[in-house]
Amino acid sequence: MRTGGVPRPGLTAYGVWLGLALLTSAVATGCGAAGRDDATGAARSASPSTSPRATSDEELCTRVVAYWSRKVLDTHTYGDYQSMGLSNGQYEILRTVVDAARAEKRLQGAEAAGDLIDRRAREGCAAWYRTGGPSKGPWG
Repeated sequence: MRTGGVPRPGLTAYGVWLGLALLTSAVATGCGAAGRDDATGAARSASPSTSPRATSDEELCTRVVAYWSRKVLDTHTYGDYQSMGLSNGQYEILRTVVDAARAEKRLQGAEAAGDLIDRRAREGCAAWYRTGGPSKGPWG
């Protein structure tokens, strides 16, 4: 086994050229796509991306109540609120929303019922959080 010594000139030159080739291709590839939208090729804005904002408790309540309201609209049972991931308060909002949506659907149709679900879920959750929202206990 040999240690030290002079490196072979061919290998050193090869290593330098290989390194330069890899560096050049990486730079060219990165620069060619920068500032372009991949789908259209149009220029993208150079501003940094904004971090996603957190969903408020009220907005999350509205989304989950509206989602489950649509799921149970055409059934005759509400199911278990815990299996839906709802608190007791959210479940009460859901029951009120679905009762109103069923009546609206009979009178005005499915699209009107969907609009009512969105509106009533938002209103119910806003009122619930305005009065304190869920309690710290298990039945909130």
